[in-house]
Amino acid sequence: MGANPLPNGAGSRTPELTSRSAPSEVSALPVNGDREAGTGHKDENPKRLGTAPLIDPTARVRNSVIGEWTWIGPNTSIDETTFGDYSYVAGDAQIIYATVGKWCSLASHVRLNPGNHPTWRVMQHHATYRRTQYGFAPTDDEDFFQWRRDHAVTIGHDVWIGHGAVVMPGVSIGNGAVIGSSAVVTKDVDPYMIAVGVPARPLRERFPRPIAERLQAIAWWDWPRDLLESRIADFNDLDRFLEMYRD
Repeated sequence: MGANPLPNGAGSRTPELTSRSAPSEVSALPVNGDREAGTGHKDENPKRLGTAPLIDPTARVRNSVIGEWTWIGPNTSIDETTFGDYSYVAGDAQIIYATVGKWCSLASHVRLNPGNHPTWRVMQHHATYRRTQYGFAPTDDEDFFQWRRDHAVTIGHDVWIGHGAVVMPGVSIGNGAVIGSSAVVTKDVDPYMIAVGVPARPLRERFPRPIAERLQAIAWWDWPRDLLESRIADFNDLDRFLEMYRD
């Protein structure tokens, strides 16, 4: 995945994650506790994927649900997240308290739901909520961490997030959207919208709205594997695809 996503250049104690609703159902493998060992596939292609997630040995996945045909790149940290089928993250990424749909392309150094601090308190340092780490109390401030969970990030299906982009707490990104490299997304992004900048702002629609609405109605991301295998070549031609498949 290139650095520019525009076409033509344009730690607290965390409980086991219960199944959290994604934009649609995902066939997934729950990962409870820490998972640092990779899931290898003996194949000539080291990134050949399968129904078991391919997790780099340097990645850490904790209390999350990881879908089929997924790849988690090196030095990535995923906590309390649902990660949909066929999605991948290239590496050096941090994802926490998030739902990522199917067929998402996350470049390296992406951050979903970065750490937040209690700016309303006298002290905004994390010593006020990671109290055990500093010996201030026998327990941490679980209300604060629940507040973090209540501001989860939601990523739709077929979303491309460029290198180094940051999606702030509570933000939702619609199906088919594109987020430019190094963007900081502070507000929701509509389906099939290209958003860039700091803070991220809509640049243009990826497709005209009627086409975007038709694609959402077709919801190809929910097609079963056998249909995908028989129709994968049809994805290369938008006009032909829309002519062949109706919602």
